[in-house]
Amino acid sequence: MRKFAMLAGAAALALAGVSVGTGAQAQDKLTLQLKWVTQAQFAGYYVAKDKGFYKAEKLDVTIKPGGPDIAPAQVIAGGGADVIIDWMPSALATREKGVPLVNIAQVFKRSGMMLTCRKDSGIKSPADFKGRTLGVWFFGNEYPFLSWMDKLGLKTAGANADIKVLKQGFNVDPLLQKQADCISTMTYNEYWQVIDAGIKPDQLLVYKYEDQGVATLEDGLYTTEAKLKDPAMADRLVRFVRASVKGWDHAIKNQAEAVRIVLDNDATGAQKEAHQKRMMGEIAKLVADQPKGIGYLEPADYERTVATLLGGKSDPVITKKPEGAWTHAIIEKARKN
Repeated sequence: MRKFAMLAGAAALALAGVSVGTGAQAQDKLTLQLKWVTQAQFAGYYVAKDKGFYKAEKLDVTIKPGGPDIAPAQVIAGGGADVIIDWMPSALATREKGVPLVNIAQVFKRSGMMLTCRKDSGIKSPADFKGRTLGVWFFGNEYPFLSWMDKLGLKTAGANADIKVLKQGFNVDPLLQKQADCISTMTYNEYWQVIDAGIKPDQLLVYKYEDQGVATLEDGLYTTEAKLKDPAMADRLVRFVRASVKGWDHAIKNQAEAVRIVLDNDATGAQKEAHQKRMMGEIAKLVADQPKGIGYLEPADYERTVATLLGGKSDPVITKKPEGAWTHAIIEKARKN
């Protein structure tokens, strides 16, 4: 009877969301919401889970894939995640709208965003964008594009718009079918889908946001102010960041293994090994070689992103400089222990 009572009590605690276990075996639950589907873009987190890095930190981490209808900020605002992966333009715009997101670690140091154009469209430089149809992702991904167009002095909406903005789905069909002159692509994903579809690199013009002076920070880890104020959750976040950084370091150094782990976690079976290997190589370029280590948000990079988002002459992405939108507290504690 005593053993039955103990088991029943443990079950009740589990249903209540409380960590269950004895001593060193107890694990705290934490949920991570990805920005997109399971792929090498998120290899570090899957590696951290597969290699036991989270478990070693006494964490039971659930990784929730994203998708075209999933907005990470809405998920965490609704209580469906403890940490999300988001791009800073989206996170800062969301913060200004009332959801107090805070960057606790910046994983991507460089931007992978590009505008990819067909040469046979006649475009030779950004000066030729006027009067063209440009494919753009929305759901928070449009902000860097809108900032760039504003910098070029091109109106993107209204009766007198200078360009036609095509709300691009998460594929490259508009470029392949000549429905758009240019489309949004990432260095690690959609660009290669265009190449795999049969268009040769010398038939394309690629404009990297990094080269155009409008690059903004992409994949970062965000939580809410309320969770940071909870000492128990803050401690979980420290351990989560520490294990995640370890996962990213391992993934970059062992890319073939990382790809295998990603594919093992792809419940849809949609991802292909060749594409994921190529993606992993490109992702490594965005994450690696950070002077102060993976996860450290450089204030200068943050300020550059804010300046880009504030820079709109007619319709800035954010209207004022954010306060309290990032912290080094979690990453610094993660490094000390």
